[in-house]
Amino acid sequence: MSSSNPTIEGVTEHDIANYLANNPAFFERHAELLASVQLSHPHSARAVSLQERQAEMLREKIKGLEQKLIEMIRNGQENVAIADRLHRWTRALMLTADAAKLPGVLLEALRHQFLIPLAGLRLWGARPEFAEADFAQAVSADVRSFAESLSHPYCGINSGFEAARWLGEGNTALSLALIPLSVQGRSFGLLVLGSPDATRYTAEMGTEFLARIGEIASAGLARLLQLQDGDGGATASTDGPAA
Repeated sequence: MSSSNPTIEGVTEHDIANYLANNPAFFERHAELLASVQLSHPHSARAVSLQERQAEMLREKIKGLEQKLIEMIRNGQENVAIADRLHRWTRALMLTADAAKLPGVLLEALRHQFLIPLAGLRLWGARPEFAEADFAQAVSADVRSFAESLSHPYCGINSGFEAARWLGEGNTALSLALIPLSVQGRSFGLLVLGSPDATRYTAEMGTEFLARIGEIASAGLARLLQLQDGDGGATASTDGPAA
């Protein structure tokens, strides 16, 4: 602006913008400006009126809102589908009356409902009658310590974890999700999910859903355990997990 004009000396673009924002009647009094002011079109070299430019901005804003709405609907549909699969998996566990069959049902339903290529499980402290079962086979002290150290599921590249061997001989797991199992604050097992896709389970992914899987699995599998009573003696759990 020219400093020779005393009426606008020191006036900034911010001042003008504030004036127009607080005085919408200005354009009613000077309606001809809406048609006469020419602006550059954002996608071409031609000039457009202020009204046309405003309409273009509104169309772009509406388009952006439509895309966000579509994304929200898609996310909502995906969440509903996940909730349905979680419900069917949980129901399969609850309908399994034979405790000895529960680990197998848990893994098979997990693989089927969530399209998980590989899944394995180990429990320590299982009741004596399950000593020969695959899920009750011995694990190293390192595995137990690792499970006890987990405050939430671990996701990442398979860097030679012992738990990866529970997925079967010759498995091609490149990424893993390791989900700790616990009851009454005591760690008693580890659920491992594997995939030949190195990006299926990554350190950056959220673990809230996997933690929910671990909580449900822990509640169901606790009835296989030989729990400790208040005096330190061993007691067989036959009626499900304690509250």
